[in-house]
Amino acid sequence: MLKDFFSLIYPPVCISCENILLQNENRICTNCLYNLPQTNFHQLPDNPVAKLFWGRANIASAAAMFTFSKEGKVQRLIHQLKYNKQKEIGKILGNMYGSELKETAIFKNVDVVVPVPLHPKKMKKRGYNQSSLFAEGIAKSMQIECSEKIIFRTTFSESQTKKSRYKRWENVSSIFETKNNFSIIGKHILIVDDVVTTGSTLEACAQTVLKIPNTKVSIATIAFAAL
Repeated sequence: MLKDFFSLIYPPVCISCENILLQNENRICTNCLYNLPQTNFHQLPDNPVAKLFWGRANIASAAAMFTFSKEGKVQRLIHQLKYNKQKEIGKILGNMYGSELKETAIFKNVDVVVPVPLHPKKMKKRGYNQSSLFAEGIAKSMQIECSEKIIFRTTFSESQTKKSRYKRWENVSSIFETKNNFSIIGKHILIVDDVVTTGSTLEACAQTVLKIPNTKVSIATIAFAAL
């Protein structure tokens, strides 16, 4: 009753457009979900995200859920997820994307979902890893394992936002290592992150995992931000 009372005074609103949510809507309204700029890259083996890694890392498949544009709805959702503790966004989007990925030939044989890790200092400051929430949603929808115990950061790196392509690669080229290697020998690992721009961070993570015998790596992100 108390929850219903507060809902009358402070009705829940969509995180993306701030319109009042209907009874069966959760954090993001149906209209926003329908109109978000989906890429359908998971259905296209030679999509722009996959091409980022050509000649750089032996990636089995790569895709992004949405196209990222400045001041757009996707940017707003990711900002709410990363900085305003709207954790449900990550799981909702992950569930949605996982249900699509498991229906495709190039992603359906993934064994483990692994988020790009935060450094402990950043983790302590933010309190959670937004990529882990997205990974959890994907894994739950695909009914596979999600593990944060495979890749870890050895060095605290600066923000990538204003760096050039080379500087982004230089900033992250040797900051990741793996542990529990035996558990993923021969496995297909899906590495996930929130946004891919140049692919430097994901490339560094993938190269680290690919050192483990007979592993295969694919990549999925919430959004693709072309430079």
